[in-house]
Formats: sequence, C-alpha cells, structure tokens
Amino acid sequence: MAKNSFPPIKTGTSLLTKVVGFLTLIAVLTLVVKHPTESATWLSRAGDFIGTVIDGIASFLQHALS
Repeated sequence: MAKNSFPPIKTGTSLLTKVVGFLTLIAVLTLVVKHPTESATWLSRAGDFIGTVIDGIASFLQHALS
C-alpha cells in the first residue's frame, strides 16, 4: 500500500471562532430588532454597493477581453 502524501485536513473550528460568530449574530439581530428602518436602509445600500461592484467588474472584463 502506498503512503498518503497529503497531510490530514483539519475540519474543526476553534472555540474562539464560534464565540465571535455567535456574538456577531446576536449583535446583528439586536440591531435589526431595535432599529428596523435603519437596518433596512443599510441593507439596501449594501445591495446597491455590491451591484455597483459587480457591474464594474463586468465592465472591466468586457473591456479587457475585447
């Protein structure tokens, strides 16, 4: 039998990563519950920004590849 030349892949995450993720989730939920109008505005602006970034990348690729 041949030896496996690839090192084992670490599949678990650390406790610190889980705690930070949980605290971030709690903060976002608290923000949405206490300030729903502002949260909706921020989400809308984030969506507009992401759309602008995607349009810019598409435009760049069209010009670069033509």
